[in-house]
Amino acid sequence: MSTVEVVGERRKGLWRHPDFMKLWTAQTISQFGSGIGGTALELTAVLVLAATPAEMGLLGAAGSAPVLIIGLLAGVWVDRLRRRPILMAADIGRALLLLSIPLAFVFGVLHIAQLYVVAALVGVLTVFFDVADQSLLPTLVHRDQLVEANSKLGTSSSLAEIGGPALGGVLVQVLKAPFAIVIDAVSFLLSALALSLIRKAEPAPVPEAQASVRRDIQEGLRVVLGNPVLRALAGSSGMFTFFGNFIGTMYTLYAVRELGVPPALVGSLIGLGGIGALLGALIASRVTRRFGLGHTLIGTLGFAGLVSLMIPLAGGPPLVAGVILGVNQLVSDVAIAVYLINDVSLRQAIIPERLLGRANASMHFLVGGAGPVGALVAGAVGEAFGPRLALVIGSFGIMAAISWLVFSPVRRLQSTPEAPEVAEGPAA
Repeated sequence: MSTVEVVGERRKGLWRHPDFMKLWTAQTISQFGSGIGGTALELTAVLVLAATPAEMGLLGAAGSAPVLIIGLLAGVWVDRLRRRPILMAADIGRALLLLSIPLAFVFGVLHIAQLYVVAALVGVLTVFFDVADQSLLPTLVHRDQLVEANSKLGTSSSLAEIGGPALGGVLVQVLKAPFAIVIDAVSFLLSALALSLIRKAEPAPVPEAQASVRRDIQEGLRVVLGNPVLRALAGSSGMFTFFGNFIGTMYTLYAVRELGVPPALVGSLIGLGGIGALLGALIASRVTRRFGLGHTLIGTLGFAGLVSLMIPLAGGPPLVAGVILGVNQLVSDVAIAVYLINDVSLRQAIIPERLLGRANASMHFLVGGAGPVGALVAGAVGEAFGPRLALVIGSFGIMAAISWLVFSPVRRLQSTPEAPEVAEGPAA
């Protein structure tokens, strides 16, 4: 294809990019199913198995721990294999695992231990899926289309956040919690089908002399920590995740016990966050073009931290407090969505294709690993000094995260680079 033809294809936009549309369709179906299935899985534990708070905590930990355990290893295999088959295998594997729950329920052998195992194994496959997914996108679209592509993917994620859990609750009422999980399993199978229809051939993985798992993991970490832009993104996102979990951990407890907000209203407030994220996904490209990439990243992250101070400052009658929390959810999630879309797009643009899996896995490990630690620290602070102080610390911590971006080359970036800029460095 000539240069003129390539430029012409890019000007048509992603709506006329058949392979991206198939990827977008796959993710949209899967995310809606996960929104339904996540709610149904938790309600299966609560309603069917009468899980205790401690058991619910273990169930949540089982699903989130894999990023720390196998996150770096996932990146190695994603770079050694083609990404699309990994995505399809992860979808099919998650579907089969989830189908085991209604099957066990029908035969009367469902146990909380099975939910732990299923959550953990689904978490493992999700880590592989997420790393491969972020590594596949730059091979399908041009690098100057990454913000647009991630904005469209973010739109689906936001819509799923709004409608998935609510629909999951309705299905649990109509069916039974274990049978609602079938919807999630079917969504993964449909996602795999859509991915199988992508026609663009992936670049073959480049075999490396004397490759080893240890060396590949070190190379992924070196790419992230050795590049000033990626290091700044890891630091800012890590701090955002760490202090954001102060808010995530304390939010429901604070709203219900301290402010007297009814639990049903708390769920609706979280749904408002999905609406905010949807708005952010829709405007991300325009905001970035208007203010520049670096200023957008700094401004949206700092603004999200500032607005989150509305949470600990909320007070008055429960309805008034609920309105304040709702405004925070709506406004802050707009900023967070714009920040995350640009963060991912910048990473995808500057990492060489052969290192995308390892580098993305390293980012997942460094950033995602801060979350559980932040939750534990927030719990200790909340227990000792009350949830309000923990929320204040979380807000100021998020604002402080912009220091990584302000004192780095990120501040001067106007747009995503046209070509990878990471210095790969010598092999270890």
